[in-house]
Parts: sequence; C-alpha cells; structure tokens
Amino acid sequence: MKQSIQLRFGQHLTMTPQLQQAIKLLQLSSLELQNEIQDVLESNMMLEVNDEDNDGNPPAENDAATSNELNNTQDDSSELNVEPVQETSNDIPEDLPVDSSWDDIYDSPTPVSSMASAESSDYEYQGSTEESLQDHLTWQLEMSHFSPRDRLTAMAIIDAIDEDGYISTSLDEIFQSLYAQDPELEMDEVEATLRQIQNFDPLGVAARDLQESLLIQLRPLPETTHWLPEAKQLLQHYFELLAKRDFNQLSRKMKLSQDELTEVIQLIQSLNPRPGNQISTDNTEYVVPDAYVRKVHGQWRVELNPDTAPRLRVNPYYASLIQRGNSSSDNVSLKNHLQEARWFLKSLQSRNETLLKVASSIVERQKEFFEHGQEAMKPLVLHDIAEAVDMHESTISRVTNKKYLHSPMGIFELKYFFSSHVSSTEGDDVSSTAIHALIKKLVANEDHRKPLSDNKIASLLAEQGIDVARRTIAKYREALNIPPSNQRKRLA
Repeated sequence: MKQSIQLRFGQHLTMTPQLQQAIKLLQLSSLELQNEIQDVLESNMMLEVNDEDNDGNPPAENDAATSNELNNTQDDSSELNVEPVQETSNDIPEDLPVDSSWDDIYDSPTPVSSMASAESSDYEYQGSTEESLQDHLTWQLEMSHFSPRDRLTAMAIIDAIDEDGYISTSLDEIFQSLYAQDPELEMDEVEATLRQIQNFDPLGVAARDLQESLLIQLRPLPETTHWLPEAKQLLQHYFELLAKRDFNQLSRKMKLSQDELTEVIQLIQSLNPRPGNQISTDNTEYVVPDAYVRKVHGQWRVELNPDTAPRLRVNPYYASLIQRGNSSSDNVSLKNHLQEARWFLKSLQSRNETLLKVASSIVERQKEFFEHGQEAMKPLVLHDIAEAVDMHESTISRVTNKKYLHSPMGIFELKYFFSSHVSSTEGDDVSSTAIHALIKKLVANEDHRKPLSDNKIASLLAEQGIDVARRTIAKYREALNIPPSNQRKRLA
C-alpha cells in the first residue's frame, strides 16, 4: 500500500480538565464533597481553610496585591464559601489544551496524609463495631453447656438463620450436611439442639415459619395472661384462617364473639413477626441538607447550607513566593499548585451557583407543596427545570441526585419534587405524588371492617376529577407498601 498524506476536517467533543472537575464536584453529595475538599487540602499547599470568621484575625499580608484582591472580592464570594486570588504570574495559562490532562502538564503531588494513613492502618479499625444476629447467638452458645457434637450442630443451625431470625435452610438439609461428617448423628439430636436455640434471645428466633415463631414467643408468657390459651389454640389449629382474615369462620370455630376474638388477635399482634430485626446491623446514615428553604415575608427563599463545606482561600504567603521568570522546580511546583487551586475554587463556585439556581427554580414551581403538603404537588420533569435555568437535562439530573433540601415540611431529596402526571377531567395535570398522598389519605380513613378496593379508590378519585385506572391504583398502592383490601380487613 502506498503511503500518502491526507487532510481531513472533522468535529469531536473533548472535555477539558476544568470541565471534568466541575462535573465531578457537581454530582457529589455534601458528605462526598467534604471528603473531596479534605483530599484537595491535603494535596495542594496553596489551599487552606479560611478561619477568619472564627478567630477574628485577618489573613497574613505577605503579598499586598494578593491581600487586596482577596478583600475586594470577598463580598461577592462570601455566600459561596470560596475566595478568589490575585493572579501573581502572567506565565500561568488560563486554560489547558482540550486534549491534555492533569498529568501531562502538572505533577500531582502525593498527599502528605498517605504516609500517615499507611502507618496507622495497623491499629485503626475501619469496619463496623455493631453486633450481628449470628454474633449474638454465638455468644449465647458459648455461654451454654453443649457437647462437642451438639455445638457443631448448633453452629450449623445459627449459620442458617437469616436476618429476620428464621432458618433459611430446611432441617433435613442441615442434618444431611452434618451426617456426612458424623455418621452417628441422628435427626432427633438436631431437633433437640434446635429447640435449645429457640430459647435464645431474641425470643422467637430459629423458627422455621411465622406460625412457629409466634408460638415460641407465647411460651414464656405467664398462665394468667388474658386470652393466652385461645391465642395458642388459634395459632395451632386456625392459623390459615387468620392469614386469610376470615374472622367470621374463626369466630364460629373458636366459639368466640367478635369482641373476644378481637382481644385474642390483639395479643397475637403484640408479638414480633421478625424477631431477628431486634439485633440490627444497619449503619445509621445521616443526611446533611445542601440547602434550606424558608418563608420570609410571605416569600419562599432558598439558601445554601454554609456547613456543607469549609470556607476556602488561597494561602497568600505561598502565593507571594511565586517569582516571575523563575523556572526552578520549586517555582514551577508553586505555579502548578496555584493553578489547580484556582480551578478548584472556580469549580466549587460553579457548583454552588448551579445548585442554588436549580433549587430556587424547583421551589418556585412547587410553592403549593410547601403551603399545603403532598396533595398539592405539581407535576414536574427535568426538562421543565432545564428550560427555566437554561441548562441541559443531564446537568439537572446531576444537581438533584443525592442533594437534599431542608424545609418546614421535612428534608427531601431534590429528585423527590419530580414526578409524572395524570390528566384530570378538567384538563389539568395531577402529579403522581399527589395521587399517592390521596390514596394514603383514603386508606387511612377507610372502614377497617370493609376496606376500600382498588376499584372503589379509583371511583373516589374520579369524583374528584382524577381519572386513574384500577391497575394504576394497584401499582401506586404497592409502591406505598399498602396491602390489598382483603389483607387490610380488621375486626375493629
């Protein structure tokens, strides 16, 4: 093949490092942003936390031009927790080439904390200290008197218990796995060990089904407990009728009146259907709001949370050390750090401005929600906010993801305010969130003896001008974790 030189024209989109950094900060949650800022503070000598508001001391004036520029721009950037810095060198490029990356031009220094973290990794515990259900049961096993064979059987049973406290494997499978190791083991021994574990805390654990768990929880109750014999009789012989909520047949078979049967069922309902959940291993997740919405003089106003990120500034002393025309390695490193600091502050400012703009636009369109609650929620999609703030829908999606708004109604993720719509008979659109609230309200006020069916809920909404199909009602009801009408039926 003959080689030749050809000239071609084309277009392609390449994101600059600055844009990549801005997008990265934009999609971080408040907690992730704090970690990112801490990493940048540890790796960039030019950035520091501005403690001027805390100690009352102004920054050191080692460079007059830098300090004057900081003071002149402080009012414009105080709400955004960033402070610009005076450019100290004309040699620092304003932008990088679009086809370059950080490592092509600047050396990324190793964070000082990396050595400390490596040295302290041997004694710093990084995991959870909460006790699991298996740990709790194993501790009780160690405190009990079991033979070596029974101890192995007990450990196999404990390993088969799920987080709700039930045995997830059949007893026969447990026996077969143990029998391969000990041919002298008998099924009666496995069942006897199971009964001993069922006496462990929490009460009702190691049951094979709900019926057995409830019966285990009734055992230690004193004989003087009102309706205790009837509760045991109901669970032992009529559990299926109770599951079907066939109260009329239950009343006839047990020869109890409706009021007496109600008291028996109330005793059963006082038991825990998931005993394993008493030993919780879930880590608590804290939500830090990114913005606050308050009503001031009759108007809803949005303010960014100043506690989500520390106030940052460029260290004026290190910035003053940069010398023009000096090409030494130290001076080049200072320039690199200064440029990275300027880009980071600019990206952080852009994030805060975008977040405030989007949150304000959402609140402006959902004022009725803050005034009257979920039933007044308006239908809203990403495209509506994107048009209002002149941004792309993907940007709106990044801004609203894992960002929370604190309001008098509670704390909500910004994505909560977006919902699909259903047309009403009057020609207006109704938010699906508002329909959810109406369904919850109707179910909460229904007659428990005759709960509302999905068809009945659809007809009641139609009377209010909301045309919703029965299958849509069923889908919304399941999303709200509301059981069907036959399972909601109660005696009182």
